Amino acid sequence: MIAILVFIVLILAIALILTIASQKLKITGKNPLLEKINDILPQTQCGQCDYPGCNPYAEAILNAGEAINKCPPGGQDGADALAELLGVETQELASKNIIDDKKTVALIDENDCIGCTLCIKACPVDAILGASKLMTTVIANECTGCELCIPPCPVDCIIMIEVKPTLEGFVLKLENI
Repeated sequence: MIAILVFIVLILAIALILTIASQKLKITGKNPLLEKINDILPQTQCGQCDYPGCNPYAEAILNAGEAINKCPPGGQDGADALAELLGVETQELASKNIIDDKKTVALIDENDCIGCTLCIKACPVDAILGASKLMTTVIANECTGCELCIPPCPVDCIIMIEVKPTLEGFVLKLENI
């Protein structure tokens, strides 16, 4: 019985030492500057910067000297924040990455939608709601306008429409439909 108690006390002492050591010697494999760059990026994972997501773009900025002005969802404010963080001159948002000055969101024609859910899978920000063989709709305040939902749609029921920002969210301008 004494051997079991000694063994339990020994295990608890080792666990306590390991816990304290892990707190004091906190080792992370991540570069803190990479984390800061990634935090500035909008995390839409839209690919408009020619990278498959925000983290690969952040890695390219840090390790390959990629331009800091290639993120449309981050906009000019994002490019300016990256410039300040990295101590470089600010750059105007790259013209090839600017569609226009207007904010657009996806709109699904619910009469034509067949509920295939391919747009839901393609949306990097989960702005599309629906279920298989049921009506699908877009949450306008969440949509970044990346247009990644359009190519997989087999019935072409998704269009991009202009929205007007307001304090409450967005007002859709449907006169062009």
